[in-house]
Amino acid sequence: MKPLGVVTRGTTNPNRLRRVDNWIAETCGDALRAAADPLVVDLGYGATPVTAVELRARLAAGVRADVRVVGLEIDPVRVAAAQPAADPPGLTFARGGFELAGLRPALVRAFNVLRQYDEGEVADAWHTVTDRLAPGGLLVEGTCDELGRLGSWVLLDADGPRTLTLAAKLTTLTSPAELAERLPKALIHRNVPGERIHDLIRALDDAWRAAAGYAPFGPRHRWLETVRAVRAAGWPVLDRPRRWRQGELTVPWPAITPR
Repeated sequence: MKPLGVVTRGTTNPNRLRRVDNWIAETCGDALRAAADPLVVDLGYGATPVTAVELRARLAAGVRADVRVVGLEIDPVRVAAAQPAADPPGLTFARGGFELAGLRPALVRAFNVLRQYDEGEVADAWHTVTDRLAPGGLLVEGTCDELGRLGSWVLLDADGPRTLTLAAKLTTLTSPAELAERLPKALIHRNVPGERIHDLIRALDDAWRAAAGYAPFGPRHRWLETVRAVRAAGWPVLDRPRRWRQGELTVPWPAITPR
């Protein structure tokens, strides 16, 4: 089967995806524990296999020891270069794209893959991947900056997008408005007046400024107060302060669906 998609830039760094990996372990852990086959695909891992290696280690330690991660890349040169990092059966690498090389994983992580595509291509890519998931399978698709300090991702299942998560390293966050630069491809061009994602980013920014008095207690306290204020203003913020403390905010997809 010919891989579906195009070769990405391949930029990657150690620990770049630690935020989303930790979120996956926490939020998607039950689904992986319940899966008959705990197969996870790291789609488009990049020029080096480091983030696939890290994903396997984090899920094996925090979710279930028998998890299997397959790193898929369209570029055969990248697949060949990754082979020394393979540790079968827990970690392997193969050539593949959105068709998932015929695999039926319980979970797919696709990060910084759709960023180079047109917005109009996102829905088809989502559908192609989710149509090939195992029953009850999940797709986590998003983007982040080069060091993993700012990121966002969409959680999808066979029925489509479920949630959007925004995440930041709070010790380096100047303003929540910075998150707009790292929205998923489906939303990054929608950060304009009249769109709900624009309203959410603005609400976060306004609440962050209003919480400036909490800054002496540290950025975590300021972020917690920011999230509480946004929720009090009517935004359907999910999860509990335990996740907010990690610099995260998750909302249901319908709250920010593009118009």
